Amino acid sequence: MRDKGDFLFTSESVSEGHPDKVADRISDTVLDAFLAADPYARVACETLVTTNRIILAGETRGPETITAEYLSHLARLAVHDIGYDQEGFSWRNAEVECHLHAQSVDIAQGVDSVGNKDEGAGDQGIMFGYACRETEALMPAPIYYAHLILRRISELRRNRDVSAAGLLPDAKSQVTLRYVDGKPIGATSIVVSIQHTPDLEQVEIRRMLWPIVESSLPRGWMCPEAQFYVNPTGKFVIGGPDGDCGLTGRKIIVDTYGGAAPHGGGAFSGKDPTKVDRSAAYACRYLAKNVVAAELAESCTLQLSYAIGVAQPLSLYVDLGGTGHDVDEVRLERVLRELVDLRPQGIREHLQLNRPIYAPTSAYGHFGREPDAELGTFTWERTDLVPALRAAFGR
Repeated sequence: MRDKGDFLFTSESVSEGHPDKVADRISDTVLDAFLAADPYARVACETLVTTNRIILAGETRGPETITAEYLSHLARLAVHDIGYDQEGFSWRNAEVECHLHAQSVDIAQGVDSVGNKDEGAGDQGIMFGYACRETEALMPAPIYYAHLILRRISELRRNRDVSAAGLLPDAKSQVTLRYVDGKPIGATSIVVSIQHTPDLEQVEIRRMLWPIVESSLPRGWMCPEAQFYVNPTGKFVIGGPDGDCGLTGRKIIVDTYGGAAPHGGGAFSGKDPTKVDRSAAYACRYLAKNVVAAELAESCTLQLSYAIGVAQPLSLYVDLGGTGHDVDEVRLERVLRELVDLRPQGIREHLQLNRPIYAPTSAYGHFGREPDAELGTFTWERTDLVPALRAAFGR
């Protein structure tokens, strides 16, 4: 996204009931089950969901107590928690197939720490992190508010609030913001598509959603009434996996920065933290957020790259986009390497990633969330590097 100038920018979010997010939730539930039994288990779980069918596939290495029957049970519990008990997709009677098998020994020998060999990256690849001053969470405003709208609708639905009566789990939002001199000043259009019971009319759904959306935005940011689009197709009764097949890892832009920053291409859900697609992307966000929180820059884009089986990152790149406050980017790269061990094992230990903390990440974004010290979730959102960064640059 441009740092200066006048422009419009749009991001979308999807709810936990969107078919792809149902798949992400199940995959992360499987991952959490393995990590709860063995913090060093290996998991790469893909999920497919469609009309009354759930299919698990992928590779694992962990305790034999984690059986196919147990994972099928957990998949049903995840669907129940999301809220699906519909004719075309129900936690009660959906058929669950489990095709998980042992991790490839070729991959394992490159990743495992043996003798004097450090633990290597679980795959090659590039990962990006980003932070900016557009919101208190140091996230781009369009994706932040797109997530917030759906989270508030979900909370009302889950709490059986009368203001959300008849609304069902599957939903999408899209927020377009106007930027003036590089700063967001308000919404020009907002789209919300949400599954609903057959008895609800479109005019009623629109009336229900307007105050929820308006209260999710800063005061005065609501779009004109004519640009508030609700279920543009006319109705949305058939939804969730019954209306559209869902797969793990198909919402990677929703999961990250809404298109406001680069993405390396790797999905997160269902992958244990030896997979740098996930852990290094979390580390990138952690570093970028701390740079901005330390007031070294207004925005920060950060890239890491790895080779499978190699511990040390091949590169670390920092781009402050011309917003740095007398900060040399090359020196900043060096300081960040000194502050955090960016080997896969170093990231896992620094951010405490070998724990069952991943199901909450599967919807409404992996970034911009509040860290929870009690649950140990979203540790990559901490800003504990700020004092050291400020000291390194004499602030």
